[in-house]
Amino acid sequence: MLNSLFIVNTTGDVILEKHWKSVIHRSICDYFFDQQKRATHPEDVIPVISTPHHYLINVYHNQLYFIAVTTVETAPLMAIEFLHRVVQTLTQYFDECSDSSIKENLVLVFELLDEMLDNGYPLVTELNILQDLIKPPNFLRNIANQVTGRTNMSDTLPTGQLSNVPWRRQGVKYTNNEAYFDVIEEIDAIIDKQGSTVFAEIQGSIEVCCKLSGMPDLTMTLINPRLLDDVSFHPCVRFKRWENERVLSFVPPDGNFRLLSYHIGAQNMVAIPIYVRHNISLKGGQTSRIELTVGPKQSMGKILEDVVVEMAMPKTIMNCNLIPTHGKYSFDPTTRVLQWNVGKIELGKPPTLKGSVSVSGTSTVEPPPITLKFKINQLAVSGLKVNRLDMFGEKYKPFKGVKYITKAGKFQVRT
Repeated sequence: MLNSLFIVNTTGDVILEKHWKSVIHRSICDYFFDQQKRATHPEDVIPVISTPHHYLINVYHNQLYFIAVTTVETAPLMAIEFLHRVVQTLTQYFDECSDSSIKENLVLVFELLDEMLDNGYPLVTELNILQDLIKPPNFLRNIANQVTGRTNMSDTLPTGQLSNVPWRRQGVKYTNNEAYFDVIEEIDAIIDKQGSTVFAEIQGSIEVCCKLSGMPDLTMTLINPRLLDDVSFHPCVRFKRWENERVLSFVPPDGNFRLLSYHIGAQNMVAIPIYVRHNISLKGGQTSRIELTVGPKQSMGKILEDVVVEMAMPKTIMNCNLIPTHGKYSFDPTTRVLQWNVGKIELGKPPTLKGSVSVSGTSTVEPPPITLKFKINQLAVSGLKVNRLDMFGEKYKPFKGVKYITKAGKFQVRT
């Protein structure tokens, strides 16, 4: 049971507070601010903070902290999941969940929180039901509300809230029926100097954009479902059938949703689709040089996109004078972060960044780790593949296929 919710930005300003039970003074956030000061990065604040009379449970998103306050011992995962639902709902309503979007739509945010939680307990968290209760903002609706004095609140209750599929609205109709399935994977890996993988794991998800009329019943089979560890499903998935047959059977919600999330642990073989060659010499009082080359491994045969190389340079590095053969680079003398935005890497043309750096002092400096971020379309690094997708209850044109996207979230090369 949650008593209050505070939305705080990284500078410590409380931009919204909502109370469902008794009013809790915002000074309770001081306990959170103490933990925030101790954290190295904004996202490193511990999720559950115990105080003499309260528990503070928080999540971090886009320079904002969502802090739930409870006076009794509550299942922390329930509170964390609810906070993530709040973030997802605000993102769907306002296209982004940020400080400015919340301030511009304060009334609508309070209306949503009133519907999502009843007397401190989660009530309506499905986006389809919320959109029936509270209409999403748009330009014409805002003008009409100003002229007529109305609000975005609906005059009628949603029909699907009490059904056995509360995540899907009733009477959905589309002229063009289509559904898109994106397999998105993020790699966390550490590579040593010789290019061998020290540690690697994958966090993946299947994101769906469903625009189908009626009440379709879909069945998706995977070629290698045993790859998936620690799977988390949307409530629409029939869990018993997955346990028995490893088949995804579900009535999809209308619009965008995450069908499942999965984890592939370090015990599985993960093929890293990018290589880094480096020659870094950081010596005080002498000419120091940096030379980096990145490129795709020939075995992958895919184009790397949105490639970004970052290095958190030591404090003794004063300045960098580098020349990239592709993309742009920047060095922030305050944070000592060297960032090279490579962009797209074509096959056979590995980009290079090289030049000199200024090092204060006379001692030799240990080279820092190299962090890479990239994206590959039409490829699932884990090898996860969809076998077939069947539909029951409705008749549409055949689907075109499934899209695969791979992202590297935290990919480090030890120098």
